[in-house]
Amino acid sequence: MEPHHSDKPKPKLSMTHCKFISCKLYISESRDAMAVDAIERASKSDPQVLVVSQFGDCHYNRFRYTLVSYITDDDTAGEVIYSPITKVLLAMIEAALSTINLESHSGAHPRIGVVDDLSFHPLGEATMEDAASLAKQVASDIGNGLQVPVFLYAAAHSAGKSVGAIRRELGYYRPNYKDNQWSGSILPDVLQVKPDVGPSRVSHKRGATTVGVTPWIENYNVPILSKDVATVRRITRRVSGRGGGLPTVQALALFHGNDCTEIACLLDPDHVSTYQVQKVVEEIAREQGLEVEQGYPTDITKEAMLDKYLKIAFADN
Repeated sequence: MEPHHSDKPKPKLSMTHCKFISCKLYISESRDAMAVDAIERASKSDPQVLVVSQFGDCHYNRFRYTLVSYITDDDTAGEVIYSPITKVLLAMIEAALSTINLESHSGAHPRIGVVDDLSFHPLGEATMEDAASLAKQVASDIGNGLQVPVFLYAAAHSAGKSVGAIRRELGYYRPNYKDNQWSGSILPDVLQVKPDVGPSRVSHKRGATTVGVTPWIENYNVPILSKDVATVRRITRRVSGRGGGLPTVQALALFHGNDCTEIACLLDPDHVSTYQVQKVVEEIAREQGLEVEQGYPTDITKEAMLDKYLKIAFADN
């Protein structure tokens, strides 16, 4: 079954638009130049959708694309009816699924699928409900159209289930290769946890994906000069909100090369700053006698993102 796209004429970006959407698309591949090239070509299929930033890591074997576009809605129904971002995302996902085989994939970052995650974030005057409507449209195309199991989370899920809870149920955080790596498919032939959209049977070449909606999040990685992943994981637990550390912070300790373990963080910048994350990691690591390097963001800020999109999109128009 092919994803459904309406043939109805679509509105174009204009100065009257005030609602915008961002989606962070995480693909499990960064080493295969042909696959990366195919995905990037697909990302350019509509000038009204812009990849405002991207980040790849060869150790993690993972790529993140951050896309922005406008949305239009039906004021009478209060539902999002169109954004060009949906069609571009599907084109990128189809390119990824046709060029990447999860069975031959390995890396230091956990994943459950070729297309591992899509996180949607409202921008401008867009609401969480707007973003959730769009996310569910894309989830339907992935699950029902492309036959990839989809798990919804946060504002896209009826009960607001967190992505962390879903991942723990699926064994996402358990390395299955050389202690600190993930290799091949980690999911069973038939999922024990029923997906929200799509089949329960898993293609080991494609895996499954998660689709969610949250307020804007920032990505921040802190390198620790140690191969002792177990110790760094204990530090990570004390940093994360779930472990009683900084509120809203989600963190993972990931092997990163021959002499480094990174604490990869997701944080809500309205509640916690990257400076606070860096300071807490340094304080806890010092107790363990470990050296910490200066962390680095892997994305631009929400304000810079929308500003960049508007400047480029209106220049093209």
